[in-house]
Amino acid sequence: QVQLVESGGGLVQAGGSLRLSCAASGRTFSSYVMGWFRQAPGKEREFVAAINWSGGSTYYADSAKARFTISRDNAKNTVHLQMRSLKPEDTAVYFCAADPQVVFTVYEYDYWGQGTQVTVSS
Repeated sequence: QVQLVESGGGLVQAGGSLRLSCAASGRTFSSYVMGWFRQAPGKEREFVAAINWSGGSTYYADSAKARFTISRDNAKNTVHLQMRSLKPEDTAVYFCAADPQVVFTVYEYDYWGQGTQVTVSS
């Protein structure tokens, strides 16, 4: 089992940047694919990005391509989401998730953090 704690959210102006972090407990962090999801008010939780066990492969939603970068540090049990050129429509609660397999849907991830709020003002 793994426990996840997100941090780094906040209020930023449009065009700005934020770096989200997710700290994982346990000694098997490198056994998990890590993902980032987000949920805006009144909307379903959606996939943002994922990274495989070694960090050698990354996957992005179309909305995140070219603006967001996911990375991981297996020595520190952390995964990051660097977000640039933020837009008001990026406003959401961002969740970190973990699963043993490369998956992309909410229903497939086994473990979730509590989320961190990102608000982008226009």
